[in-house]
Amino acid sequence: MTTQTIIFDLDGTLVDSAPGILAAYQIAFDQCGLQPKVPLESGLIGPPLRDTMAMVAGYPGDEVVNQLLTEFKKAYDDQGCLKTPSFEGVEEMMRALTLQGIRLFIATNKRAYPTHKIMQHLGWTHFFEGVYGPDSFEPAKPNKAALIQQILQDHQLNADTTVYVGDRNEDGEASHANNLAFLFASWGYGQDRNALEQGSGVNQKKGAAATSKWTVATTPDSVLTLALA
Repeated sequence: MTTQTIIFDLDGTLVDSAPGILAAYQIAFDQCGLQPKVPLESGLIGPPLRDTMAMVAGYPGDEVVNQLLTEFKKAYDDQGCLKTPSFEGVEEMMRALTLQGIRLFIATNKRAYPTHKIMQHLGWTHFFEGVYGPDSFEPAKPNKAALIQQILQDHQLNADTTVYVGDRNEDGEASHANNLAFLFASWGYGQDRNALEQGSGVNQKKGAAATSKWTVATTPDSVLTLALA
């Protein structure tokens, strides 16, 4: 894998955002006098916020979902997003990648305001050439595939030397839509690792299971190893 550029997912890949996000969900439901229809667990984190909120609320209709979203944003944007530590080894990985001359970007379903607030809080802004979220654009981008496509276009990146790193099958599908290699961050929140290893064509390569252009990275350090392989 000759890698010149890496695009990262954020939640569940670079940062452990579960404490702040799940607390904000609970505050939103409390403020609206409602009960979540499913347990508030880290597996909820990653998909677009509106979609997840509607599902957690039991699809009550746009008016209720909008109220929940308003309360969630109040709680999360104020202090909740600051309760977001990085995963162990992530900052060291990013520092090593930049020293190797690899360009770094973020494509996340998280809204721009809390994303940039987290980047500033962690002191990470200097690592990334661009941080892209759905509401970074008007109209908003519908999914990560569109965000990745925009990054490739804006920065004239070669798909053959660009990798996306994320922790969910949806991230792999967004990579595939843009013909990128995908590193599945198995330390993250995704529940779909087994799906990556189904069927034929799975082989062992430098300690990771690889099928087609999808490779499992078990630690942040292994991202560096695979990128430089």
